Amino acid sequence: MYHRLSIALVVQLLFVCNASSHETSKKPIRVGIIGLDTSHAIAFTGLLNDPQAKPELAGCRVVVAYPKGSPDIQSSVSRVPRYTAQIKAKGVKIVASIEELIPQVDVVLLETNDGRPHLDQILPVLKAGKPVFIDKPVAGSLTDAVAIFEAAKRYKVPVFSSSSLRYSEGAQALRGGKVGDIYGCDAYSPCSLEKTHPDLFWYGIHGVETLFTVMGSGCESVTRTHTPGIDLAVGKWKGGRVGTFRGIRQGKSGYGGTAFGSKGIGPIGPYGGYRPLVIQIVKFFRTGKPPVSAEETLEIYAFMEAADQSKRLDGVPVTLESVMKKARKAAEKKLR
Repeated sequence: MYHRLSIALVVQLLFVCNASSHETSKKPIRVGIIGLDTSHAIAFTGLLNDPQAKPELAGCRVVVAYPKGSPDIQSSVSRVPRYTAQIKAKGVKIVASIEELIPQVDVVLLETNDGRPHLDQILPVLKAGKPVFIDKPVAGSLTDAVAIFEAAKRYKVPVFSSSSLRYSEGAQALRGGKVGDIYGCDAYSPCSLEKTHPDLFWYGIHGVETLFTVMGSGCESVTRTHTPGIDLAVGKWKGGRVGTFRGIRQGKSGYGGTAFGSKGIGPIGPYGGYRPLVIQIVKFFRTGKPPVSAEETLEIYAFMEAADQSKRLDGVPVTLESVMKKARKAAEKKLR
């Protein structure tokens, strides 16, 4: 009898513990937004705060936002008041500082459109131990991008960054082996320039991220050709693979490209909207596991920095190793 009661008690305790664990896993995640000068802040909030949200997005809600913009970027100046009003209408509280935001949230969306203040903005969040999704660009320089990931490692806080183009259905299918091993890829996207940022960081990042989604990491050097209407960056990968990014500023534009594989040639296909990325962000907030490695993200930014250096040198090939070496040294000094 005693033995039976003991077994029953253990089973009951296990049931209670499992139920408690299940309830804990369903605890709502409070999301804070830093930066209201991009439409992403409004679009992401619309998806996360939708009362009819499906399970993959449910339980992750934007509750507070810090709207700070950039006075020397006109698009930022013009958007902040409008987006602040729109997000308040979605029930989001507006605060006057990042320090005020941090204790009210579990995780952070760093949405400031200007990459230059990202390092300063993210440091107090990392020190507080809050996971962060960093919207594009990660930073306004390769040095700051390296410093951000080094700081995240130092404080043992998970972060990740990605363009929504990474999660287009076509790009994911190609990365998953749809045309076999990838030998090359030609990707394109709009590529408007912003004088405060390296050329490809501002908008070319979308097409460059598409290129790396398909090709994967392993790029060794970049050569860039620049005209007022177009940029063409040609990357050489390990094993003789070649990938190109075409940044469009003239004529018909859009997102897409072609992949060349061991089993076929396939189109990357059209842009699939924000939802696939937001699903990945929610999964990241729930698990603490970044879906894109720091190494791959930094290689993307090294590619763009090397492309800038190649432009300054009239199209001479520039290695990613050379720009990363310089950036790591500068980032180390900055974090001291």
